[in-house]
Amino acid sequence: MNKIRKAILPVAGFGTRFLPATKAQPKEMLPVVDKPVVQYLVEEAVASGIEEIIFVTGRGKRAIEDHFDVSYELEDTLVEKNKHDLLEQVRKVSNLAKFSYVRQPVPMGDGHALLCAKHLVNEGEAVAVLFGDDIVDNDVPALKQLLNVYEKYQDSVVALTAVPREEVSKFGVVDALRLDERTHELKSFVEKPKMEEAPSNLAAVGKYVITWEVFQMLETIKSGSKDGEVRLADAFIKMLLANRPIYGYELEGVRHDCGDKFGFVRATIALGLKHPEIGEKLQQYLKDLKV
Repeated sequence: MNKIRKAILPVAGFGTRFLPATKAQPKEMLPVVDKPVVQYLVEEAVASGIEEIIFVTGRGKRAIEDHFDVSYELEDTLVEKNKHDLLEQVRKVSNLAKFSYVRQPVPMGDGHALLCAKHLVNEGEAVAVLFGDDIVDNDVPALKQLLNVYEKYQDSVVALTAVPREEVSKFGVVDALRLDERTHELKSFVEKPKMEEAPSNLAAVGKYVITWEVFQMLETIKSGSKDGEVRLADAFIKMLLANRPIYGYELEGVRHDCGDKFGFVRATIALGLKHPEIGEKLQQYLKDLKV
């Protein structure tokens, strides 16, 4: 059985929901407490056994490359000032994994972003995919939970979470056959349905394991897409119509949607309360608030 060693992180989006903060910096670099969102995702991948991270970037994303690169000037300064604890943290970032970068020249959909990285994936190889919005706080990393399902079934796996019915139109929603407490076999996939048309309240969030077959399906969509966009959801829909198995797993842990302003603030508070440096102070501050 082939172990999954690579993860693709599409990070080419504009982050318009966070303007003007994202006018000159990637939304993935916005800090939650003291780490950018994208570092949480990379650490999740590495803790799940991933060895190589492939970023699909666009214009204005250079800060992501710089963040995971070696910073000689900063490291020299920290050595001179005898700040060895900070030096260790900085060096750890650039040593987390092997990093590769490819450009998505024009925004033509999340599936197109994955195709931009296809040449870095070996034929027949399955890979993890992490989008830049969802941080899941749990002892077992969210991606590891998906990899456990992949290792059992050897087919694509979608991260699922139950959402309020009134929010289903924001997500891809699945109709699925429950196999155990958290594992499902997908029967259909509906992208952003109206509330009354949604087959369930189980929504796909931005974490996947995709097989080589998904890349092949994306290629067929690329050649026939009317609007020029290639979407991962469309590949899943076509695969299910062709009776190709896809599995879903309801994630364990607390999910923070950092692509939403309230979700971002909530993540900052929740993870801040766990932070050894500021946790107690933040807890006391929240207790003292008169709201």
